[in-house]
Amino acid sequence: MPKQSKQTIPMQEAFKTGELAVYPAHGVAMITGVESRQMAGESKHFYMLRILDTDAVIMVPIDSAANVGLRKIVKKSMLPKIYEVLQDKNDATLDSQTWNRRYRDYTEKIKSGSVIEIARVLRDLYILKFDKELSFGERRMLDTAKNLLVKEISIAKNSKVEKVEKELYRIMQG
Repeated sequence: MPKQSKQTIPMQEAFKTGELAVYPAHGVAMITGVESRQMAGESKHFYMLRILDTDAVIMVPIDSAANVGLRKIVKKSMLPKIYEVLQDKNDATLDSQTWNRRYRDYTEKIKSGSVIEIARVLRDLYILKFDKELSFGERRMLDTAKNLLVKEISIAKNSKVEKVEKELYRIMQG
């Protein structure tokens, strides 16, 4: 029986060139194209991403894009759920963990890429900063969560970043 050659066919692309997507912990990115690279003698296909806030270029293997958390921009219909998380002070996890344990937990939530988890981090740190002074790492984490959430929501709503930022703070203070 003749040996069959294994032909790799790129899977159906979930993202198109020019489309915006969210890359966990980095934020909103523009899909600038798809490139093929030889790796270990095999042709691999990669999304080429340009992170909007930093202009960093990231290559994400198409076949593991979902595993690394690359996802579409949140739909506008999801915004009420995000706002609900930001308002729900009863759900805040403000236990007596040490700051470095909280920081690790928040880092994991942000790395998950889940817009809901990022909203929880923002809410929890926003509440916590009124109870005690945040560590340097927590202040940076607060800024990161805010920037990630504000940028994505502003794109979902087709609204200015400044307007969304004010809206989120109004929601969290309410």
